[in-house]
Amino acid sequence: MSRLDSMLRRLTAQRDGLNWAAAQISGMDGDVLDMGLGNGRTYDHLRETLPDRRIWVIDRVLQCHPSCIPPEQDFLQGEARPMLKQLAAEGHKIALAHYDFGFGVKEKDVAEATALSSAIAKVMTPGGVIVSGQPLTGFDELSGPQDIPPGRYMFYRSG
Repeated sequence: MSRLDSMLRRLTAQRDGLNWAAAQISGMDGDVLDMGLGNGRTYDHLRETLPDRRIWVIDRVLQCHPSCIPPEQDFLQGEARPMLKQLAAEGHKIALAHYDFGFGVKEKDVAEATALSSAIAKVMTPGGVIVSGQPLTGFDELSGPQDIPPGRYMFYRSG
């Protein structure tokens, strides 16, 4: 499979997974969290899909497309662990989280996701849904949409 075809499959799975997760949390209280703003495509999709939810964004740097800059009060710039601790300390509860942090080195990415899992759990609303490009620990794994191949994206429910 070409890298272009692989990227298209990943982006389609990401979009379909986020849409599925948004439907799963309808009727549930809580905010949305996008971990890893990048160029802002996912954030843009989340704000279009869930216009009535507050969307928090965590990233080390703000370098997204100008049309995708989150409101200043919703952008938490810095390392993920202190930003997640800040959200938890302020009492914010997340109904849907999207995890997309990464260095581009699989072993390093998996280790970081594992290390951050407990901090993510502390901000989640019970029964909230997490969509992740990396395996997380301490959550109930969900099947997710049937048309997304296993392992392409992971889906979890918080306890």
